[in-house]
Amino acid sequence: MNKIYFIANWKMQLLNSEAVILASEISEVEFGENLEVVVCPSLISINSVGQAIQNSKIKLGAQNMFYHEKGSYTGEVSPTQLKELGVKYVMIGHSERREYLKETDEEVNLKIKMVLENDLIPIVCVGETLEERRMGQTDVVLINQITRAVVDVKLNGQQKMLIAYEPVWVIGSGQAVKTQDAERAMQVIKQTLLDFFDKQSIKNNIGLLY
Repeated sequence: MNKIYFIANWKMQLLNSEAVILASEISEVEFGENLEVVVCPSLISINSVGQAIQNSKIKLGAQNMFYHEKGSYTGEVSPTQLKELGVKYVMIGHSERREYLKETDEEVNLKIKMVLENDLIPIVCVGETLEERRMGQTDVVLINQITRAVVDVKLNGQQKMLIAYEPVWVIGSGQAVKTQDAERAMQVIKQTLLDFFDKQSIKNNIGLLY
């Protein structure tokens, strides 16, 4: 995919009122035609942020989603509920959810499938910890995370999926991955994807982000 993506994960940083103000300010900015801007507010702000950006080109994203459409799952949110509020993108497998909430690769896989079944676009987060990097396990970690995430995942027609390389040791640290290391990670991710998707699908339907 040739589109450039800018995805803002607001995590649990803003009150609803603050999120609305920020969304309103961003909605007034003019972005290039080839740039897709996605804002992912906390769950309580999705509806109000969606209203604040509805007349702009900014797309609405969610930070998480459950892998059932309905049921007795206290505290969870379904894809149909998100769609009703105008959500288009859903972050899946962020490192903070993997670490603090013990989200597994198997759960990531189930969520990706449910996101796609509901015609939403998953933003699949992968990346190594600092310890894994020091031990030279970056490639292994990426291969394992991608493999378990996309097993039995099918992309048909115009369905899209984004893979975001987000090294855990970089998040909030002020550090950045060296260009050659990021390019190496992208090569590993793309090569792993070839075990599950044909080259045309990877080119047209899967975006790689850093």
